Amino acid sequence: MDQQKIGALLKELRRQRAVTQEQLAEMLNVSRRTVSRWETGSNMPDLDILIEIADYYEIDIRELLDGERRSGQMEEEMKETVWKMLDYSNEKKLKYMRRLHGCYIAALISFLIYLVTLFLKPGTPNGFFDFVQGLTLGISFGMIVVGVLMTGKHGQKLRALKMRLLKKQGLMQ
Repeated sequence: MDQQKIGALLKELRRQRAVTQEQLAEMLNVSRRTVSRWETGSNMPDLDILIEIADYYEIDIRELLDGERRSGQMEEEMKETVWKMLDYSNEKKLKYMRRLHGCYIAALISFLIYLVTLFLKPGTPNGFFDFVQGLTLGISFGMIVVGVLMTGKHGQKLRALKMRLLKKQGLMQ
């Protein structure tokens, strides 16, 4: 797959429709900069956006992936296959996000245990309370840091994908 070639085709198709990058970006619910990156070949659209682009330009998805125009439109069977692949991918992402939310909850519980041991700690040094405090604080901090790193970029992509799918299905305007 030649991203430069695909980008050139996307740019050509957009110009043939006399649409600006801003207009296309608004229609696809992405930024103008994202459209620019697609057209320069530095980035590729997500699978669900590729389907929308193929529908909008009335070309076969294989043409987009090859970066060359051919005659004909995308077959309905191909669309269904791609949507099934997308649904499968979304299910995996959803499971992943649930696990991360579980980590956040565990971090919160761990931090609450830390706070309880902090305020209930007797006046004399106690190895057990010190151990529990260190363990719970370490778990809390570690899980929160990992969760923030993992959900930052992925969380945004998942929310954007969800919004596009809801709009596609007509459940949201």
